[in-house]
Amino acid sequence: MWKSVAANGISFLIVALIALAGVIGWGQHQFEAEGPLDQPVFYEVPRGASLSEVSAGLEEAGAITNAMIFRLGTEYADRAGDLRFGNYEIPAGASMAEILDIVTTGGPSTFRYLATYVLRIDGTGELRLRERVPGEEALRELADFSYDDEIPAIYRELVESDSINFYRVAIPEGLTSWQIVEGLNRADFLTGEVTEIPPEGMLAPDTYEMRRGADRNELLAQMQEAQAAILAEAWENRVDGLPLASPEEALILASIIEKETGVPEERRQVASVFVNRLNRGMRLQTDPTVIYGITNGQGVLGRGIRASELRAETPYNTYVIDGLPPTPIANPGRAAIEAALDPDETPYVFFVADGTGGHAFAETLAEHNENVARWRQIEAERANQ
Repeated sequence: MWKSVAANGISFLIVALIALAGVIGWGQHQFEAEGPLDQPVFYEVPRGASLSEVSAGLEEAGAITNAMIFRLGTEYADRAGDLRFGNYEIPAGASMAEILDIVTTGGPSTFRYLATYVLRIDGTGELRLRERVPGEEALRELADFSYDDEIPAIYRELVESDSINFYRVAIPEGLTSWQIVEGLNRADFLTGEVTEIPPEGMLAPDTYEMRRGADRNELLAQMQEAQAAILAEAWENRVDGLPLASPEEALILASIIEKETGVPEERRQVASVFVNRLNRGMRLQTDPTVIYGITNGQGVLGRGIRASELRAETPYNTYVIDGLPPTPIANPGRAAIEAALDPDETPYVFFVADGTGGHAFAETLAEHNENVARWRQIEAERANQ
């Protein structure tokens, strides 16, 4: 009898093992098979969420068919502790195995809503709100507005629902430190009171990424650190023979170059003009420095420079003073800094606007006067249109 019982037990065990193997095989097939999504979706892994919570959330979102299989497959792969907080795009038909890769080691998260705050020269800024649509490369435009305007309802609703996780702050080249601080102070998504304007020229123009609630002072510190690194690298790689005694003087010259031209191809030519004038003991005679002396870098002048202002003896009037002004007049970008320390080799000591957005360069005063006359003619023709 005992032999019969033992035989039956062994038979049952074998059947159970076969059934278990079948279940495991089925589960593995389900884990690696094409998923149920017929179109991409966004899914957010909440901060601190457990594997069970993420598994249930994915099933509820329709990204997987069985939360238990996803959880067991993740545990079997020993990746339960690898879940990364963020908002991810799950492609159509993604398998559980592919989704696991996305929410663990799949790279940076892709936020559905993107708010880019672009600072302006008048100390304000424009917030551009965009939405990523799953499966589409182009961003959908939701709103563009200034904080001086009425705040769009869509933005208020998304903020109240905590749906905007990711912000960008775009700092254009050539803004003054005051203009940057004023713009940051208007941003509703930043915190912290700025009690002191950073040194002129020491904020690196760039696009900075952050979450809502980021501290303004920490952002400014990041910008100063970046600018210091850019300046140090450019100074280390400077060409010989420059009439610049220190990185600080290079930054001053770079700020003037930044304000004189917005044409990338011209920066080194403009730099060569100023370097040539400094080497020859000629005054720089550049309008942006005069304007800075009038406005102190706060706002914009909003009118032409008066003849009396060109004669006024101020530290920033390069029609009157020799050499460089005492400080930068704006925050130059990397390209302007590199141009100041590696200018083109040219004979030019003059330049004037040419009507195309660029400048006409000249070696002699006679040539320069001809270029000025052409520019005056273009101005007159435009005024009569």
